[in-house]
This record gives sequence, C-alpha cells and structure tokens, in this order.
Amino acid sequence: MQAIAIAGGKGPASALHVAEIETPRPRPGEILIRVRAAGVNRPDLKQREGAYPPPPGAPQTLGLEVAGVVATAGGAWREGDNVCALLGGGGYAQYAAVDARHALPLPAGLSPIEAAALPETAFTVYANLFEHGALQTGETVLIHAGNSGIGVMAIQMAKAAGARVIATARGPQKAAQCTALGADIAVDATVQDFAAIAREAGGVDVVIDIVGASYFAGNIEALNRKGRLVLVSTLGGNEAKLPIFAVMSKQLVVTGSTLRPRSADEKARLAEGVQARVWPWVAAGKIRPMVEKTFPLAQAGEAHRYLDESHVGKVVLAVGH
Repeated sequence: MQAIAIAGGKGPASALHVAEIETPRPRPGEILIRVRAAGVNRPDLKQREGAYPPPPGAPQTLGLEVAGVVATAGGAWREGDNVCALLGGGGYAQYAAVDARHALPLPAGLSPIEAAALPETAFTVYANLFEHGALQTGETVLIHAGNSGIGVMAIQMAKAAGARVIATARGPQKAAQCTALGADIAVDATVQDFAAIAREAGGVDVVIDIVGASYFAGNIEALNRKGRLVLVSTLGGNEAKLPIFAVMSKQLVVTGSTLRPRSADEKARLAEGVQARVWPWVAAGKIRPMVEKTFPLAQAGEAHRYLDESHVGKVVLAVGH
C-alpha cells in the first residue's frame, strides 16, 4: 500500500514522501480501515521533527485520526461499516489498523473529509474540558487559540454544554471567527489583555490552554475561586513560575493531560464517552468540524507546511480510494 514516510527518519516537511509499505495486518481486537481521509495534527509535525516518538507498539507512520470503511471486521464492526477512528499512528496511508474500541460510527451528514477531522480533537477536548476541567452548565470557560483545531472544537463543545465562552486568538480576523463559532467574548491576544478582560467579565471557572508558559500568569489571574486550569499543549513554552499563594488562596486546580500515550483501555473509555455525549451534538448540528484546507496524500509535506503557518480549524489529507 501507499503511505507517507519520512526520509532519514526525521526532518523538515520536505522529507515527507510517498512510499510503498506492507499493508498492516490487524491483530486480535483490531479492525483494518480502508482510509478515505486522514487528519493532520501538530503532534504529527513534532513526530516528523523527531520530538514526539510514537508509543511502543504503534506504527512509525504519521497520522492520529482517519475516516474510512472497515475492510477487515472486528469487535462490533462489520466489513463495509463507515467509521472514523483515533489511532496511535499510521493514518497517513491507504490502510490503517486500529483497536476496534477506538472507532466510532461516521456521523450522519458528514463527509469522510469532515469526519477525519473529528477524533483527535473530540477525544482531547472531551477529556480536558469535561473530565479534567469538570466544566458545568452555566460556568465560564476561557479557551486559548480559539482558531486552532482544539479551540474550534472546544468552543463548540462548551456552548453545546451550556457554558459561557471567552476565546482568544491572534488577530482581529481570527477573533471574529471565534465569535462566529459561538464565543460570547472574543479577545485579540495580540493587542488585548485576556486576563483583564476575563476579570472584567466576572472571571472564569475553567481555562483550556494550548499555549503554556507565556499565558500561565494570566490564566491564574483570570480564574475564579476553585477554578481549573487545564494544560493541553506548550506552544508558548514549557516552563512557568507557579504563584503558589494565588493557587492556595483561590483553591485552584492546575492539571493537564496528553492523549496519545494513554492506554488502549483508557482510550476505549473515552470513545464511549465521546459517542454518548458528543456524537448527539454532532448529529444535532451543534458541533461541526471546521476543515480549512484539504491536500491529497502525496502532498503531506505541503499540508505540514500549511499547518505550521497561520490557519483556522483543521487540515485533512484526502486519500481518495
């Protein structure tokens, strides 16, 4: 089968190229998916650079989410079922093997391109917003980088859950897009102080942050008593000073998580939660994947370059068979 390989094992986007590799053989409990589309995510860029190796047992091929057709049945799935799935790797290919419990039915009304943009962000946001962040109806959440794949999904999920949303983005156009997605307040972080605006709005109960160190102090300032700061990525730095007394006096929770290294059982549990809570919102039109640009599989390098630049929403590879 055709798949995307990295020349030299790691390198720039130009190192990505089409290669012929063996079609994976599903192990017990797995299904084989004939891939029609694969989502492109920032962890793929880190893996390509050699900074984010796949977990033990996962394919070396890039790709953490796909949509397609079941080619080899397993678990509750039959051959011919339309699915999307969360992978440990291997999505940039014509076929991908995955734990049958990590696949979800293709939502009605969505194309494979749209559905391929769902699993990585849906699992990530569900875990961080509702489990780690414990967001409740009527609370206020601050979502950073609201134009990112994570941000777009988080805004929609939070609004579907009945929360008030303050979102940040870099630039007036991206801030306006956050408003269009449903954010109650949109902050242009290039010229506005998000912490001050959040405090003026009554503070926030939860922060979902993919920026990290450079936003840490502002996050602590923005949080109300018993607020929860959930760290999802570190695009703005990996180390920050912790104002211990502020955490103590406000009774804050500072937490975070990653998705890919979780156990198969843990991902299966998340899949059940996503299907039960998030998929009805997708069916009702309250959540819609925002796919900004699609590239053919052979142009995976171009897709990486595009994702590394300014964008809104998700980038997807069309495998098209």
